[in-house]
Amino acid sequence: MHNTTPTRRALTTLAVAAAVALGATGTAVAAPATQAASRTATADTATADAPTLHTIADLAAQRLATADLVAAAKFGTSSPIDDPAREQQVLDTVAAQAQQLGADPDAVRAVFRDQIEANKLVQRALFQRWTDHPDEAPTTRPDLSVVRVEINRINTELVKALAATADDRASFLCYPELAVSAAQVRHERHLDRLHTKALVRALPSVCES
Repeated sequence: MHNTTPTRRALTTLAVAAAVALGATGTAVAAPATQAASRTATADTATADAPTLHTIADLAAQRLATADLVAAAKFGTSSPIDDPAREQQVLDTVAAQAQQLGADPDAVRAVFRDQIEANKLVQRALFQRWTDHPDEAPTTRPDLSVVRVEINRINTELVKALAATADDRASFLCYPELAVSAAQVRHERHLDRLHTKALVRALPSVCES
C-alpha cells in the first residue's frame, strides 16, 4: 500500500531531519556569498559517477549555495525574493527535461518546488540577518544573470539524477538512504545550521515509495 503524498513527504522530512541532526554542529551562521560560490564551484566525485541518492542530496546542497549569491544580488534592491514568473519558468523547464528523459514530469516538478522553497528559506534568513547586522551585509552585488546560469546547470544535472534514480526513489529503502546521504553531504560541505535546515526542506519529495 502506497503512502499518501503528505505522509510520504512527512516521512522523508523526519528521516532526513533526524539524520542530519545527529551530525549537526556549530552555530546558526549563514554562509557568506564567497563561501557559497566556492562550494558551488567545487566538483564532487559523487556527481561525476552514476547518479545516486547521494548525488541528489549533493546537487540540492549545491543549489542552496547559490541562494547566498541570489540574496546578495537582490538585497537592498527592489527585486523581491518571491519571483513567480521565474519559478514557473524553472518548473516548466525541468518538467520538459524530465519528459525528454522518460521521467515523471509531475514528480520532478514536486522535487523542484521543494528546491525553490528551500532556496527562498535561505534568502529570507540572510535578508533578516543583513538587516539586523548591516556590517555583515555583502559589499559586492553578484550578477544575477550569471548566477542563474549556474542554477540552470545544477537544475539540469538534478533532473538527470532524478531520472536515473527512479528505482531507488521508489524503493522503501529510499527514506533511510536519503537521510544518510543528506547527513553525509552536510558533513562533506560543512553546512551551517541555516543551510542544513534548507537541505532538509529541499528533499521531502525525492522518495516516491
